[in-house]
Amino acid sequence: MCGILALLGCPDTSQATRVRVLELSRRLKHRGPDWSGLHQHGDCYLAHQRLAIVDPASGDQPLFNEDKSIVVTVNGEIYNHEELRKQLPNHKFRTGSDCDVIAHLYEEHGENFVDMLDGIFSFVLLDTRDNSYIVARDAIGVTSLYIGWGLDGSVWISSEMKGLNDDCEHFEVFPPGHLYSSRDSGFRRWYNPPWFSQAIPSAPYDPLALRHAFEKAVIKRLMTDVPFGVLLSGGLDSSLVASITARYLGTTKAAEQWGSKLHSFCVGLEGSPDLKAAQEVADYLGTVHHEFQYTVQDGLDAIGDVIYHVETYDVTTIRASTPMFLMSRKIKSLGVKWVISGEGSDEIFGGYLYFHKAPNKEEFHQETCRKIKALHQYDCQRANKSTFAWGLEARVPFLDKEFINVAMNIDPEHKMIKRDEGRIEKWVLRRAFDDEEHPYLPKHILYRQKEQFSDGVGYGWIDGLKAHAAKHVTDKMMLNAGNIFPHNTPNTKEAYYYRMIFERFFPQNSARLTVPGGPSVACSTAKAIEWDAGWSKNLDPSGRAALGVHISDYDNQNNPVNNTVELEKIIPTEAPLGVAIQG
Repeated sequence: MCGILALLGCPDTSQATRVRVLELSRRLKHRGPDWSGLHQHGDCYLAHQRLAIVDPASGDQPLFNEDKSIVVTVNGEIYNHEELRKQLPNHKFRTGSDCDVIAHLYEEHGENFVDMLDGIFSFVLLDTRDNSYIVARDAIGVTSLYIGWGLDGSVWISSEMKGLNDDCEHFEVFPPGHLYSSRDSGFRRWYNPPWFSQAIPSAPYDPLALRHAFEKAVIKRLMTDVPFGVLLSGGLDSSLVASITARYLGTTKAAEQWGSKLHSFCVGLEGSPDLKAAQEVADYLGTVHHEFQYTVQDGLDAIGDVIYHVETYDVTTIRASTPMFLMSRKIKSLGVKWVISGEGSDEIFGGYLYFHKAPNKEEFHQETCRKIKALHQYDCQRANKSTFAWGLEARVPFLDKEFINVAMNIDPEHKMIKRDEGRIEKWVLRRAFDDEEHPYLPKHILYRQKEQFSDGVGYGWIDGLKAHAAKHVTDKMMLNAGNIFPHNTPNTKEAYYYRMIFERFFPQNSARLTVPGGPSVACSTAKAIEWDAGWSKNLDPSGRAALGVHISDYDNQNNPVNNTVELEKIIPTEAPLGVAIQG
């Protein structure tokens, strides 16, 4: 993927404007260090910073159709581009880039082609025949995108906020699953899956169907002409991704170029839960494993850079982005250009520990819908920007459109956590990959309790952040927090500390409005706090805030007790794989 910037409908077409567009585009160079391009047509400018992954030799952008009347700048990966090319037999493609199909699909189908794309993308398409344009963002918002408006009537598009914040009167997050058309100067939703209405599904749980859908999602993402690896924390999600990748890599074109030996990467403080678990999974799968240790001080020193790159003051996002930011730099130094990662599973399957308190299947399902819709402001933003800070791309198979449709169509009764029956969080996913004959993972990894990334890298990380913030934010400063920051007022010293740094980089009111707010416990939405009366007194996004659920929760971390169900009770025996389990 890459970084894109567009200035559309600018009345000043002087050389100074071109120079300014180039200057702003260079703010995105970390996203695409391999090449840069700029195309101007009249009052429209389309710029691009390329990270070359598919067709590195000829896939430079902007891209064009045959007569160059259609111009496209794209940040994305189109996994079904080969199938789409076959549907366009009368078109001549200039490159082998997966994104080359976009201009030609527009020629055939007009603005209604976006749902045909299977992948992750943000793009600006200019039709020079009438000087119209469209802008679109992928279904869930895996790629980052912003839109802004100038006082002169211009429209700005950028992969990151820093590309347009200084030149727009107002700017905001471009909503995922939407298309913006100059023909009607407005947004419309192109992604309308059945789950979006939050209606309660009733399909039976079919473990094999779920397994095959996820395997397909992983395999399609192994499209590459450059070296890659897998992020491996040792938790369920990343371990499944690594297991499937290792199992099927040898059958892909990628193996023909780079071999079938998979490289895995993990980060953590010395002695952290993730480092130990990841090494065990790597040994089991036979990956070439790279373990990166960092200190609390390393992380504290990087906070300013993290906030600049990730463009947020959200506490849980910064906590988790920092180790990912540090690890990404190490990975890129090894010559790896993209990684496959496990974001999205907890939102789809109710994997966060607070889901233990969901009162019924309706509330459970509606909360998963809310979490998926908000992913672009949390985990997707972290995964995209903390890796792209170093020119490293992250691919996320759990957020595959087809897989989400399968997973979100399951009767949520099967996703409900019932500890007395041995059903822990994400039970349906664990069950789907519990294969006795050809095991994907060791049992105790397959049934390891959920650890949020910012916890799993070492509990000392969050504790160190809180202690550091307490040294820089006084009680007196907190008393005036509501006057200094009336929007999303920080209610902890840690939040206040991050907010001060964010405001230095992004002082505009539009910038602070791009960051979500509201109370949260263990990464819940504000609505889910109603599930437990005690949570309102213990608002912290760490998984350890799920009192009575996490085995090292804040009540028990100094004298832990084992609150988990014994492994023998967790392993399900209700039905063999391949039998759909009715609600």
